[in-house]
Amino acid sequence: MKVLITGANGFVGKNLQLHLSERVDVEVSCYTREHDISDLENLISDVDVVFHLAGINRPENPAEFKQGNTDLTEALCLALQNAGKSIPIIYSSSIQAAVENPYGDSKRGAENILLDHADKSGSPVFIFRLANVFGKWARPNYNSVVATFCHNISQGLPIQVNDPAAKINLVYIDDVISSFLQVMDGQIAGTNIGSNFVEVVQKYQITVGELAAQIQSFKESRDTLITENVGSGLVRALYSTYVSYLKPKQFSYQVPKYGDERGVFVEMLKTKEAGQFSFFTAHPGITRGGHYHHSKTEKFLVIKGKACFRFRHMFTGEFYELHTDGGQPEIVETVTGWTHDITNVGDDEMVVMLWANEIFDRENPDTYAKPVGTEA
Repeated sequence: MKVLITGANGFVGKNLQLHLSERVDVEVSCYTREHDISDLENLISDVDVVFHLAGINRPENPAEFKQGNTDLTEALCLALQNAGKSIPIIYSSSIQAAVENPYGDSKRGAENILLDHADKSGSPVFIFRLANVFGKWARPNYNSVVATFCHNISQGLPIQVNDPAAKINLVYIDDVISSFLQVMDGQIAGTNIGSNFVEVVQKYQITVGELAAQIQSFKESRDTLITENVGSGLVRALYSTYVSYLKPKQFSYQVPKYGDERGVFVEMLKTKEAGQFSFFTAHPGITRGGHYHHSKTEKFLVIKGKACFRFRHMFTGEFYELHTDGGQPEIVETVTGWTHDITNVGDDEMVVMLWANEIFDRENPDTYAKPVGTEA
């Protein structure tokens, strides 16, 4: 399949190019600002699908709205008609097309040209009236508040929030591209709002104040080590977008290291609902632990060295001992009501990963010292 992308070097176009590059069954041609309208006829000569993403949304002269949106769309349709090609066109319009303003008028005009082209040529036309699209590579201080907030907050620059309670509707770039590709592959995505209009199914709504606070929390997480719930939904999409605005020198950050004669202890990540992750080391012969918990649970994974784990039941006195080493990954889980410790029984430094089901609370640590003692 051969695909033409107009506006290929724009925010949406770059993301679409990357996704299409992952497919062995697609060959991509690009129409960018470097091209002239006259180049369209050559570019569409052998393509099977057109993604029409090119457009103008912040011109210096309002007359450019019509040139970059309506006139370019008309030139594209004329080139297809002259070539006798009835191929699918997927158009990235805007929710502004329903609004009476110069930009909305130009996008609506482009839609009407495409609909007329579909009637005359039989070409399948799919129009996406997109809301505020956000994601990696969106241009800050341009037309995306998410991009602006992510860029400014990540770089320590101020942001401006005029009305914290104002609600904004968002769509994530990966969801947009997924819908585009489903249309290209003949699986029309979204809810049809007309025979030629298609919607991205996954939409989000958030207030400007909530958006600013959420993105600010991403920045603060490097100091608190407390991560947001970045595994799904809007928070996942926003976090993926936020990190895309980090400069290479910001790709890493240091965390505190606590050391004594036994070894070191380092916390890596804390979650609000699923505990925290850390690691510790122990020199040969060193024992760590010697305490029990009422409710806290932990999982240990020795990744280097040899360990002896010992347990004693706090009520019955029952004793249990086991050995693990870094050569054979094995999770050891502490059990409530059993005091426990871990000893480095090897000749080298021992390194152990640790997960606890809750963030350590110094005011209520649920950790009570009690030596395991020797087996009776």
